Amino acid sequence: MSQSYMDQESDGYDEVRPTFYIGQHDSTRSETLTDLQYGQVLNAGFSYVTTPITNEHFHDRVVNLLKTTLLDAENNKQAGSTPDPVVPPLTTEDTNLFPGTYTSGLVAYSSPWIDLCSSNHVVSSISRQVLNLEVSYANFCGIRSIIVPGPRQDSIKAGNGRGIAQYARAIKEAFSIGTRVAIIIHIPMYREPSLEEKVPLLSPVDEEASETSPEAQEIDLFSSWDSWHVIRSVCEYDARLFVAIKIPRVLPEKELQTRWFSEPIQYLTFGPQTFQTNKAGHPSLSRHHQDMIFTYMRLKHAPYFLLCDVGPELEADPSPKEITTAEFPTLAEAAAQQVASTSGNKIHALNSYSAYLRHLERQQEPLSDLEQTTLANFQDWLQSPLQPLSDNLESVTYEVFEGDPVKYFQYETAIAAALTEWAALSKPTSSPGGEVVIAVAGSGRGPLVTRALRASQSTGVPVRVWAVEKNPNAYVYLLRQNQREWGGRVTVVKTDMRAWKGPLLSDSSSSTPTYGKVDILVSELLGSFGDNELSPECLDGIQHVLAPTHGISIPASYTAHLSPISTPRIHADIRQRALAADENAFETPWVVRLFALDFVAERGVPGHPRFQEAWEFSHPLPRHTLDAVEARRAGGIAGGGGGSMAGAVGANDHNARHCHLTFVCRSRGVIHGLAGYFEAVLYAPTTSSGAEGEEENAKIELSTLPENIDRKSKDMVSWFPIFFPLRQPLYFPPDTELEVSMWRQTDDTKVWYEWMVEAFMWVGPSQRVKVGSSDLCSSRKVACLL
Repeated sequence: MSQSYMDQESDGYDEVRPTFYIGQHDSTRSETLTDLQYGQVLNAGFSYVTTPITNEHFHDRVVNLLKTTLLDAENNKQAGSTPDPVVPPLTTEDTNLFPGTYTSGLVAYSSPWIDLCSSNHVVSSISRQVLNLEVSYANFCGIRSIIVPGPRQDSIKAGNGRGIAQYARAIKEAFSIGTRVAIIIHIPMYREPSLEEKVPLLSPVDEEASETSPEAQEIDLFSSWDSWHVIRSVCEYDARLFVAIKIPRVLPEKELQTRWFSEPIQYLTFGPQTFQTNKAGHPSLSRHHQDMIFTYMRLKHAPYFLLCDVGPELEADPSPKEITTAEFPTLAEAAAQQVASTSGNKIHALNSYSAYLRHLERQQEPLSDLEQTTLANFQDWLQSPLQPLSDNLESVTYEVFEGDPVKYFQYETAIAAALTEWAALSKPTSSPGGEVVIAVAGSGRGPLVTRALRASQSTGVPVRVWAVEKNPNAYVYLLRQNQREWGGRVTVVKTDMRAWKGPLLSDSSSSTPTYGKVDILVSELLGSFGDNELSPECLDGIQHVLAPTHGISIPASYTAHLSPISTPRIHADIRQRALAADENAFETPWVVRLFALDFVAERGVPGHPRFQEAWEFSHPLPRHTLDAVEARRAGGIAGGGGGSMAGAVGANDHNARHCHLTFVCRSRGVIHGLAGYFEAVLYAPTTSSGAEGEEENAKIELSTLPENIDRKSKDMVSWFPIFFPLRQPLYFPPDTELEVSMWRQTDDTKVWYEWMVEAFMWVGPSQRVKVGSSDLCSSRKVACLL
């Protein structure tokens, strides 16, 4: 039956796709598989298998202990007179799991009958002890992953908040016992009735039938996630805590799928009820399920698959025997066994469900070269922002920047548009020979210089190019480029751009040198937030060389944008750094390719979009602004000297910014910080031309905004977003307004950011109540130095 899927071969064998690792779980399995049975499962197309830690004998022993304890408590009702029962240690009769050759390849599944959430103290105490015994023993045997069935009811149900807290505390305690294991909480994506565990819970006799039928309850889509959030919060985002999601037959709205996408998913689990039957009678998944799988498999740490209760039917092993390393056959013996097995015509058919997933594996879109080499590796990987003014970058850093053709194509297009318009308007130039003078400020290894020369060649407008670079090592490389690539057409200057006096017009031997002006000032000083690498301060410092009447800057302007996000993986990473040695981890705005994230703000809310502009910078500055700055530096402000910050004169105050933004969140959730993006207008032509009034003066732009990047600068990877973390995650209820306040601060020697988030709920037509707030975060200790 499964051969129909296997026969559909992929056309491109050389194409790279994410790999599916498919495991098998049987909820009725009470003993560890024998070597023969383990081989049968592998032959059916599975990569790994789950195993119980304890067996039915242990279960019966625990049930008897519970009954005895409850009977004693009934006969003696004096408070504190009956001590908690103690579950005796495991014996060889309680488990079939022992250290062996393949034990480390097994995934342990803890007893589904324990009830960590029970309101009965005896039941919850016994359940906690059972979990600790199983975790400890699995850790001893070499097991590295333990799946623990999640709570069967959520805290959203009245009176069940205590149960979730008990469960979370028990999991945290288990981590202290199993020091080398990862714990995976098995929980449904939402409470679809068919996804619940069928094994009866350990409970007092009078509570066994007390639960309401799940079909009679209203389903809250986010209640399962709520329970998971409590568990991982109590466990303090432990790096060894993961989640296994039971996939329902009917997928929920995209909002919930994205919420789970941002979580540390270890397994996607599928039962037979999730599948549908196609026309050929084979199991298949809906198109919505397929799309969800393909999306999740784009994660750098993609989840594994776990098929539950789908077979195969295993043959009994009449003489179970543990294989030791010494008993492995030689190559000759293995070949003889293979011949004997083939002659017996006993061929194990692939499991139809695993075969279908293998079919889906081949239907994935191949990974692009960019995904394989760059994007996948940088997913959710934290990088400290550059300090371009105080540090000299290495060649390999420049090389990474230069690997993005999209950015430099846009720059070349902008320069070409500026030159074309310059010629069309017959604008004056600053060169005695009539050439347009272009200065590339912060030239690095010269990619923008090359693009400026190409733009001149393509437009036919002559130019004189100056390359200004403070890095003495990059300066050497620029001199070499001028000799080898640019034919000596470029004048290379080694200096801080803010100290450059402009193009030298007089002879170098003259006692009184004469300096000219620049017509087009080109720079690539933008950071992930636009201004976070001090582009405003650098361009202010070099503006004195720009022709005052007709000089232009490329870029002409740029805007910073924010959106609150949930990103548990990154929060856990930052938390580990803070616990290790980095005391400023939560005060650092990190550059990171955000991938496993959830945008918590609603789309399409009038006046409150998901991505909102924080502030804008434009270049060149107006003359009166520059005059005011110079007056402050010279102490020419009446009563001055104080500035906006103690000890500062306020010369950089014009580059300070503040914003207050409101985001609307329909569903409850949690935010871990703010995602920052930018957009830049490199050049905006002022004239139009073309047949029959066709407009050709479209702006040449760059954008990292998820909603605009494909339209404005598709496939650009030079800049990843910036992430402003919150020290404590901020939980918010449904229909919340998140108010974000952010400041760009300066004291004339450095620049830093401050940010905070507040959550409000409406309780009347004109009244709100604050339901949560973050601390005021500040990056002053890791500020960018001027």
